[in-house]
Amino acid sequence: MSDTVGDFIIRLKNAGAVHKESVLVPYSKFKMAIAEKLKDAGYIKAAEKKGKKVKKNIEVTLFYEKNGDHKIHNVKRISKPGRRMYKNAGELHPIRFGNGSLILSTPKGVLTEKEAQAAGVGGEALFEIW
Repeated sequence: MSDTVGDFIIRLKNAGAVHKESVLVPYSKFKMAIAEKLKDAGYIKAAEKKGKKVKKNIEVTLFYEKNGDHKIHNVKRISKPGRRMYKNAGELHPIRFGNGSLILSTPKGVLTEKEAQAAGVGGEALFEIW
């Protein structure tokens, strides 16, 4: 698997499309940091590490609205393994008129576009989610 972040976000989107309660993804510190940011932004309920040693997974509990719709409507991968895309703090703008988020990998860790703009840092634009 060359694009682990792309695989992670598509698993979340597809699990929500079939109304699964939770989904298991292979563990990495980077994916765990992304999951924590998605939890803070309100796209997932919880993310916790399961297993030991080489069989570690992240169990992501999905978030559904009161009418039963999945909170993640769509995702768009920006930076890919073949072409990395970077944005500085001045290039960060609201996503989908403020209804979405851009997740960035910055020197200060994984941040949303609002947090990165407030901190005055840029970084690799991983994906948009709405």
